[in-house]
Amino acid sequence: MNKRTVITLIGATFGLIAVSQPARADMIARYECSTAGFYSQEPIGDRPDHNLVTQDYVCVGVDGLLKGAVYSASNAVEWDGPKATIVFGGGVHRIPGGRLVTQLIEGSAQAVMKDGKPIGVESSGKGIVKFGSGPFAGLSGKSVKFVTTPVNPIRFNLEFTAD
Repeated sequence: MNKRTVITLIGATFGLIAVSQPARADMIARYECSTAGFYSQEPIGDRPDHNLVTQDYVCVGVDGLLKGAVYSASNAVEWDGPKATIVFGGGVHRIPGGRLVTQLIEGSAQAVMKDGKPIGVESSGKGIVKFGSGPFAGLSGKSVKFVTTPVNPIRFNLEFTAD
């Protein structure tokens, strides 16, 4: 092989590695999510910008053990200005041959701004698998971590990993 061929093969190999982004061993699922319907925002009334927000969302599994799953969930979040605490949350992961029910047990969130405008919310925290069936029964009782990153005000990515 000549030098040009070797350089091309090395470059192509690095390119394939860069774009393939293999799944992490501890990843349970990576989802693409959208809010479902409208969210409700209730002023608590004790101080400005202190609100309780409830929201429903639906996700589709794009990577990990639950690739192809549909996750329907909801949460309630206490907002104090641009920062928030997740009060409750969870949902059902549906995939042919199995189900998972997850419950969020702690978490925080914050508004993400770009050029002075809100583009969404990022959050992170912990949860637990309350129920698993089929090939996912072994996940019952396991602790999980979650992270969300905004795509736009009504879409976000969600990742569950083993704790």
